[in-house]
Amino acid sequence: MKLHLSSLRRFAALAAVFAATAAISSEALAAVRKYDMNIEDTKITLVEKQQYHTFAFSGQVPGPLFYVDEGDEIEVNVNNVTALPHSIHWHGMLQKGTWKMDGIAGTTQPAIQPGESFTYKFTADPSGTMWYHCHVNVNEHVVLRGMWGPFIVRPKKPTALEKTVTKEFIMMLSDWDSKWADKPGFGGLPGDKFDFFTINGKSFPDNQPLRVNKGDVVRMRFIGAGDLVHSIHLHGHVMTVAFKDGFPLPAPYKADTLAVAPGERYDVIFTADNPGRWMIHDHVDSHVMNGDRPMGGIMSVLEYNEIKPDDFYEWKSKKFEPNFYYEESLKKGPGIYTNDGFKGQAVQ
Repeated sequence: MKLHLSSLRRFAALAAVFAATAAISSEALAAVRKYDMNIEDTKITLVEKQQYHTFAFSGQVPGPLFYVDEGDEIEVNVNNVTALPHSIHWHGMLQKGTWKMDGIAGTTQPAIQPGESFTYKFTADPSGTMWYHCHVNVNEHVVLRGMWGPFIVRPKKPTALEKTVTKEFIMMLSDWDSKWADKPGFGGLPGDKFDFFTINGKSFPDNQPLRVNKGDVVRMRFIGAGDLVHSIHLHGHVMTVAFKDGFPLPAPYKADTLAVAPGERYDVIFTADNPGRWMIHDHVDSHVMNGDRPMGGIMSVLEYNEIKPDDFYEWKSKKFEPNFYYEESLKKGPGIYTNDGFKGQAVQ
């Protein structure tokens, strides 16, 4: 059956209407997410009695988890209640058309002075494991003052591999020089000697195990938040390195040791198929110390729930704090998530 020219024109017009409606609907589905966050003078404890003066986002190190969807419109009002100027760089966000939101004091904005506020507005693009950090005196504020937190953007089209994930952990790696612990406004100099090393602001044994069940498909999101390269080694399993700086790798590869440099992010995925208690640690041996004492720093244990603790196990009686790796928050969907376990003491 032949269609008349007028009918073809009507079909073309309808198609154009449907296309325009789809585009509008797509834009309408983009959520507007508004958040408020303070920068506060806070004293945290890295391990045992080793305290450190930080300029902490919402009074905690790491800062709150931002978990959003790709394409969301983000607004974050930042209030500086410390005595020094700051800004926030949303590391990994492309800031298309919003370059003044990139958070570089003296380049894209004036620094947020003490007592002042600044509102960042941008689109969450691209997806993946990102993070945020101060961009004023980064040598001190980021490296030594804990001014960093995770920013996770859930993709519109996840890869087949990440669709299989049942358990996720965020691990932010950092380093500290204790001689600057109580001297805010100083430090971060060439020749500094880092002597404490942390995962999510805590050193072994004051951090937490990563608990899994046999059969879990585990995703670890590593973020290099400090000034050193950390060589992360997982015992008993082979990791598939699947994402670099938020981007899916065209050819994921296998590894049991992965070097994470400052600013880098790697997502690794593996199946929990070997029940036991397995160490995960930095293979730069000087990074598994607390000051001058060994068996500390960047170390943790992959614990299978099926394995009962032995009497000799160092963490046999340890109080388990779920969500140390934001694993519980990541189950809840988009939002901003704080963690009381990361909060320090306010410094007046």
